[in-house]
Amino acid sequence: METLSNTVKELRVQKDISQGKLAELVGVTRQTIISLEKGSYVPSLLLAMRISEVLETPIEQIFKKEDI
Repeated sequence: METLSNTVKELRVQKDISQGKLAELVGVTRQTIISLEKGSYVPSLLLAMRISEVLETPIEQIFKKEDI
């Protein structure tokens, strides 16, 4: 089985962006960002691309497929 891990929280904190601000910038709710950071939400490709743009980090450095 595969899962998706991410470094959204680490990158967001490094850039001093709150969960609420990131949510606003990418067009989702703060709850979506919370769920994403916890690993309980898998974003659409479009959302992942928006996050990548805001965090100024290549998408493949933020989201990684892992075998569990």
